[in-house]
Amino acid sequence: MKKILVPVDFSTQSENALETASAFAKAYNAEILVLHMMGLSDAVLTHGEGDSIAQGVYHMKLAEKQFKTFLDKPYMEGVKVTEVVQNYKIFEEVNKLAKEQKIDLIIMGSHGAKGLREEFVGSNTEKVVRSSEIPVLVIKDREGEYIPQNIVFACDFKTENVTAYREAIPLFEKLGARVHLVYINLPADRFRSSKEIEEDMTSFMRIAEFGKPLHQEDLVIINGYSIESGLYEYAEKVNADALAIPTHGRKGLSHFFRGSVAEALVNHSKMPVFTFKM
Repeated sequence: MKKILVPVDFSTQSENALETASAFAKAYNAEILVLHMMGLSDAVLTHGEGDSIAQGVYHMKLAEKQFKTFLDKPYMEGVKVTEVVQNYKIFEEVNKLAKEQKIDLIIMGSHGAKGLREEFVGSNTEKVVRSSEIPVLVIKDREGEYIPQNIVFACDFKTENVTAYREAIPLFEKLGARVHLVYINLPADRFRSSKEIEEDMTSFMRIAEFGKPLHQEDLVIINGYSIESGLYEYAEKVNADALAIPTHGRKGLSHFFRGSVAEALVNHSKMPVFTFKM
C-alpha cells in the first residue's frame, strides 16, 4: 500500500477519516492525498469579471487556510501529505483522480443519511462508493488510529464476486486481519439449502484461490430476516471491527444485494465498511 486518498470537507467526519488514514500511512509507509472539492459555480469559474475572480480567489485562500488547520494534528506527524483542491464537486472525479494517482485505498468519513447537509458525507459518500473502481473504506465514528483486524466479508459466492474477493483478500492480508466469509440466507423465495450454499462456496473458493486448499472454518452461513440484520448479528457475535461487501457500482448491485444493501450499510452501519468493485 503506497497511496491513500482522503476526500474531505473539513468536517468532524472527515477528520475521523484522516485519523484512520494516518494509521494506515504509518503502518505501511504510505502517502496520503487529501482532496477537497470546492463546488464553485460555472459563473465563478468561467466569467473573468471582478466579482467572480474575487470570489474564486477567496474560496481558494479559504481552502488553503482550512487545510493548514485541518492537517495540523499530532497524529499527522511524520506522515507524507499532498493537498489536492478541485473547483467542481463532481463525485466521479474522485475515481478519476484515484486512478491517475494510482491510489490503493480511499478512506472517507460519513455521518449517514441523517440531516440535510449536501457535503462530502452521507449520501455523497454513496456516490463515490458507486463510481469508485478503487477499494473504499467508510468511517462513521472516531476510530482513532485504527487498523481493522477482524473483518466480516459478505457475498453470495457467485463467480461475479471473484474479482472483488481477489482485490479484498490481499489488502486484508496486508492488514494482518482475520476474514470471515459470510453468506446470509434469507427466508421465503430466497431461501436456499445448506447443501446448495456449500456447493457454491466450494466452487467459488476453488476459482478465487486458484485451487488452493480451503479454510472451511472461516466460511459461514447465517440465516437472517435481512442482509443487514444478518450481517450485524454475526459481526457482533465475532466482535468484528469492520464489514466488507462487493458492489456493482453504477451498474446496480449484485443479486445478493437487492434493495441497495451496499448503500444502506454505508449509510446506517456504525461499523467501518469496505466496498470493492465487482
